[in-house]
Amino acid sequence: RIQILFEMSSLKLQKRLAASVLKCGRKKVWLDPNEASEISNANSRQNIKKLIKDGLIIKKPQTVHSRARCRKNKEAKRAGRHTGTGKRKGTANARMPEKVIWMRRMRVLRRLLKKYREDKKIDKHMYHALYLQSKGNIFKNKRVLMEYIHKKKAEGLRLKALQEQAEARRSRTKAAHERKLARAAQKHADMFAHIENNTP
Repeated sequence: RIQILFEMSSLKLQKRLAASVLKCGRKKVWLDPNEASEISNANSRQNIKKLIKDGLIIKKPQTVHSRARCRKNKEAKRAGRHTGTGKRKGTANARMPEKVIWMRRMRVLRRLLKKYREDKKIDKHMYHALYLQSKGNIFKNKRVLMEYIHKKKAEGLRLKALQEQAEARRSRTKAAHERKLARAAQKHADMFAHIENNTP
C-alpha cells in the first residue's frame, strides 16, 4: 500500500503536466498503472506529449449528462401533468403576470386593427375609435373585436341604405310636388287664355 501511495504521489507532476498539455482537468487524465515507472521518468511536456502519442496517458471521455429524463418531464408538463397545486411555488401572477397577458392581448388587437386599416376594411376614424376602445378593455379577444367590426360595418351599410332610401323618397316627393305646381300653373294659364279668348 505504501508502495502504491508513493508511486501515485510521484506521478503528481506528470498528471499536472498532462492536464496542461491535454487542456483539461487533472481528474480527466488517465495514467496507465502498468507503465507507472516509465511515466514517472517523464518530467517535461515534450516527454508527456510522447507518452500521450504512445497511449500511456489518455484524456478520459466526457461523462454523459443525459437530458432524456428532463425532456420526458417537459413533454408531460406540456400535456398538463405535474402542474397541480402541490407543484406550484409562486403566486398565479408570478407564474404568468397579468401585465404580460395584457401586453399580448393588446398587441394581437392592435395588429388586427392595423391589418384591417391597411386592407381598407376600416377607415382611419373607425380605426382610432376601435384603438381607444381596445385600450379601454372593451374587447376580450380578437374574435370579439372582429365580430364588433363586422356588426358596425353592417350597421353602417344599413344606415347608408336607409339614408339613400329617404333621399330617394324626398327627391320623388319633391319632383311630384314640382309636377303638381307645374300642372296647376298650366291649368291657370289655360283658364286665363280661355277667358281672354271668350271676351268680346
